[in-house]
Amino acid sequence: MRADIQNLFIGIHMLYHAHERDLTISDMQPELERHGYKVADREVKQELERLTAENFLTSHGEGYSITGAGIEEFKEIQKNLKELCKEVLKPVQRKKADTIA
Repeated sequence: MRADIQNLFIGIHMLYHAHERDLTISDMQPELERHGYKVADREVKQELERLTAENFLTSHGEGYSITGAGIEEFKEIQKNLKELCKEVLKPVQRKKADTIA
């Protein structure tokens, strides 16, 4: 998976987990690895800081909490993912090759 797309998925996972509970780097790294992402602490910290800079998370010591803007962003992501999943999770079928007569 391309790095830019992986980073989007990681951000979505972080917003989801922040919606459930406060986050720490040490909590998020194993959670992301469980989903198949290979990320270092540094990368997890960078993404948490990016989400904080965008006002989706707020930091307090070692922890991060979701903000009102983060909740609204997560709701919008959920809505868009629902529509996207309807389209992209259908089985992939090969197109029949055009035959030359």
